[in-house]
Amino acid sequence: MNPNLNKLYSYPFQKLNKLYSGIVPNPAYAPISLHIGEPKHKTPDFIRVGLIEGLDKLTVYPTTLGEKSLRISIASWLKNRYKLPAIDPDTEVIPVNGSREALFSFAQAVIDPSHSNATVICPNPFYQIYEGAALLAGATPYFLNALPENDFIPDYSQIPNSIWARTQLIYVCSPANPTGTVMTIDEWKELFTLADHYGFVIAADECYSEIYLEEHNPPLGALEAAHLLNRKNFSRLIVFGSLSKRSNVPGMRSGFVVGNSEILKKFLLYRTYHGCAMNPAVQAASIAAWGDESHVSDNRRLYREKFIAVHKLLNEQMEISIPQATFYFWARTVINDTDFSQRLYQDYNVTVLPGSYLSREVDNVNPGKNFIRMAMVPPLSECIEATKRIKSFCTSISK
Repeated sequence: MNPNLNKLYSYPFQKLNKLYSGIVPNPAYAPISLHIGEPKHKTPDFIRVGLIEGLDKLTVYPTTLGEKSLRISIASWLKNRYKLPAIDPDTEVIPVNGSREALFSFAQAVIDPSHSNATVICPNPFYQIYEGAALLAGATPYFLNALPENDFIPDYSQIPNSIWARTQLIYVCSPANPTGTVMTIDEWKELFTLADHYGFVIAADECYSEIYLEEHNPPLGALEAAHLLNRKNFSRLIVFGSLSKRSNVPGMRSGFVVGNSEILKKFLLYRTYHGCAMNPAVQAASIAAWGDESHVSDNRRLYREKFIAVHKLLNEQMEISIPQATFYFWARTVINDTDFSQRLYQDYNVTVLPGSYLSREVDNVNPGKNFIRMAMVPPLSECIEATKRIKSFCTSISK
């Protein structure tokens, strides 16, 4: 067996199951789950119709590159969303089975394992796929803390030159999971300059890009930043997008990678052997989804209502703020985050995710410690009910 498998950590939800093991939650309360970022809003009917109408194409093998009509629809959406002059659907776009599998497989294609000290930089807290992808590619993850005193923005100046020199890949997540922060144009400029100097590739995870607070102020994207900074051909940059959160279709497993054509040419070669072509019916439904914005606007409205209501109820009991984007609250706890999560589950039957489960200890600091992640994915009424219980719990432990 691959010895690197032994380096993998338990997934956060496995750790949460262990934390709850043997606990019988208070039967006076119905269970409410805020721990997992699984969209619960209704899948739009027109996407369901597109999926059904695409079933006739199941008689053919799909190509790794996907149907051109899908790549054109993705390129068109990207052009409009990020005010780009053009995206080449033949060389700069590849449909993928959700951003998760692409984020993982991309490291396997990019990392040169002949370098024993190959390094992959990850934000901390982080999406654990980044770490697993680095380890199984034979690289060493290097974690960069995103701390509250810096508004949860990773500070690249803290990374030694010796680390940059052996870095082959950096994962960035903007809007960030779990903190909701969005990179600015100046931060992108700094990162692009570092990539040019040290020669690493940037993997920009943007699966939360369409869940944002201000309807007419969408978050800046990596492609948009590259264009504004006059970077040609999206040099050293690959962006990962997804329909899961945007269109409430996590079970469809549909997304894209877009960016530098030379990098994508090699990634496509890898994927041809990897065997991960998108289901033709899913491609048909994806074309429909990328072509409509009204359902995405409605989706944002539902999240906005929940964020405003929950923040109003809980702001006095917990240190929370409405994020720029994503559908999470990243809230500071008054006691240890694992104790908070365990006791909240036991006393009030609400599940949240301890922040320390999303982080690694670096320089004697776990940036997720004494934070919890709460996903605002249930209906508004459930989010409000969960918030009332959390408020009561906070009141009880502060006495």
